[in-house]
Amino acid sequence: MKSKKKFIIWSVVVALAISLIIWIAWANRALTVTQITVRSEMLPEQFSNMRIAHLSDLHNTQFGQDNEELIEIIREQKPDIIVITGDLVDSRNTDIDVAVSFAEKAVEIAPVYYVTGNHESRIDEFPDLEERLLAAGVTVLRDSSVQLEKGGAHINIVGIDDPDFSFYPFSQEAQHTAGKLERLCDEESFTILLSHRPELFEVYSQYGVDLALSGHAHGGQFRLPVIGGVIAPDQGLFPKYDSGLYTSGRTNMYVSRGLGNSIFPFRVNNRPEIVMIELKAE
Repeated sequence: MKSKKKFIIWSVVVALAISLIIWIAWANRALTVTQITVRSEMLPEQFSNMRIAHLSDLHNTQFGQDNEELIEIIREQKPDIIVITGDLVDSRNTDIDVAVSFAEKAVEIAPVYYVTGNHESRIDEFPDLEERLLAAGVTVLRDSSVQLEKGGAHINIVGIDDPDFSFYPFSQEAQHTAGKLERLCDEESFTILLSHRPELFEVYSQYGVDLALSGHAHGGQFRLPVIGGVIAPDQGLFPKYDSGLYTSGRTNMYVSRGLGNSIFPFRVNNRPEIVMIELKAE
């Protein structure tokens, strides 16, 4: 009788363990689309209803052959522009062909704007990656900006390099980022900032940024109900900026949970995310 009871208990435990493994494996491949609306008094009426597809932290992951599943979902969302906020490749398993192939397909949907992440800073192939992205028609923003014009009005897109491309100490990241934003941002115009690092949000909010788009945190990797993410690069345990929308003054920041994995090979309760942002003038 005891052995039968023990067998039943162990059978249940094994079944639950297998179910958990299957669920985690499915959730790591099950793309989700997050729809948000950002309202701003700074946004010209001509750009109201503009749709932005925000992608981050692909890390060479492929959803379907040649990322066709990912591309098809983006296409269905009908974005006006696509932005990629870093870590398009993974420094531990670099394949720039995957990144370039994705970019070539993405530019057929909408104009693509890209900034670097910390993983790009670690690979010898980055100059080749940058050259091929430019050849594909991607706008690569490296401490630079572009102006979008429509009906006599304009907005700015600013993109800054990941701090790991520089040689200053970690303690000086905020200071150097502030210097870049002071040079690049126009407080009189609606400004979108593309920057891989969400932990610098307090800096972004001081320089007339209206919408900052970031990644890097991977949603905190393992998400707990109510609590949120467990760990994130450069923020440590229970990160303040793990995913979602944050607001300070006129500045909104959306932190994407990202699409791929890196050091940790899997996520828990944290599906890969495509973010669709609709801008509204107030």
